[in-house]
Amino acid sequence: MNAYEEYMRQMVQPMRKELTMAGFQELTTAEEVENYVENTTGTTLIVINSVCGCAAGLARPSVTQSLLRTDKQPDHLVTVFAGQDKEATAMMRSYFDDIPPSSPSIALLKGKEVVHFIHRHEIEGNSMEGIMSNLLDAFDKHC
Repeated sequence: MNAYEEYMRQMVQPMRKELTMAGFQELTTAEEVENYVENTTGTTLIVINSVCGCAAGLARPSVTQSLLRTDKQPDHLVTVFAGQDKEATAMMRSYFDDIPPSSPSIALLKGKEVVHFIHRHEIEGNSMEGIMSNLLDAFDKHC
């Protein structure tokens, strides 16, 4: 690992921790993603995490606050980190059918089927309340 990669690994630790402290399981390899998706039933909320400002100011806080404000929750919470765990992120995106790559983004799966997806353009420039409303509606409908 070169100095830049080590620096970035250290820099993103708080961004990772924000989700893992909220109960998200972090998947860091393609094998972990494949094993998880192929062997998990029920609903899964997936956050494609990233270092950008809209992830920090909107995506992660909206997700964590939404989970605190509802009894209708996904059965599982997982995250992959775009730009850091590249193979894991690519493998997760392979399960999103024809949905173009977007980070940050949020997906809700029932089994292996994407039943709700929030793209970066729906996060960036939106309000935290707007994103939370989007998530809570999806939880009500699918969880």
